[in-house]
Amino acid sequence: MVGPFIFFDHIGPAEFAPGEGLDVRPHPHIHLATVTYLFEGEILHRDSLGSVQPIRPGAVNWMTAGHGIVHSERSGDESRARRERLHGIQSWVALPRAEEGRDPCFVHHPADTLPELEQGGATLRLVAGSAFGETSPVEVFSPLFYLDVRLPRGVTAPVPEEPRERAVYVASGAVEVGGRSLKEGQMAILDHGVHGAVRGEEDARVLFFGGEPLDGERHLWWNFVSSSQAAIDAAKRRWRDGGFDPVPGDDEFIPLPEA
Repeated sequence: MVGPFIFFDHIGPAEFAPGEGLDVRPHPHIHLATVTYLFEGEILHRDSLGSVQPIRPGAVNWMTAGHGIVHSERSGDESRARRERLHGIQSWVALPRAEEGRDPCFVHHPADTLPELEQGGATLRLVAGSAFGETSPVEVFSPLFYLDVRLPRGVTAPVPEEPRERAVYVASGAVEVGGRSLKEGQMAILDHGVHGAVRGEEDARVLFFGGEPLDGERHLWWNFVSSSQAAIDAAKRRWRDGGFDPVPGDDEFIPLPEA
């Protein structure tokens, strides 16, 4: 983990021909928040709370699973009707123990509601948390920051010095961090107390993120994250036995893995 960030899924980049699209069938989560953020394309989010929300580039979907939620992620009808490129990140943020059993909720924040700032030629959008004197409108449950950084070639951008655990992930292009070259799909974890700066070796899209360490270790199995292995075992049985609420309007589901 880096602070509360426990999982990073790089979506694409992928190109869908007309008639094709993304189809992630309904599946459950517990004790985490999913954070979906796109650079290109569109995903239609549906969940067991009844939320129906297209997510587009620069906006953020923050879904807090709490004691349990189910969602699907698909291409909408309009996206399927055209050739579309899809590129983005879904990260999972583990919840503090005191928040793991909270009621699930879903929030969407359009791109124009997120703070944007300039740092020496780099453009930084604050997806969640606080950094450089700004705070995102996205409610979080532990100290963290999550920045989308557009970094032109030759430009250097600082990584926030706090909180304690910090990392850099390259979504596209190439950068230099502490004398090391990082390319698309690579991550660097920064030592606490070390000033971090990232220089574009070519035009790059980079995520800066981190937070304070959580209150103890976390277990991860399939789509479940928890401080308690017993809670994960109970969630397995609950999904297998049909105990989660369904997603209205989406009757498919992903079966519980056997392993």
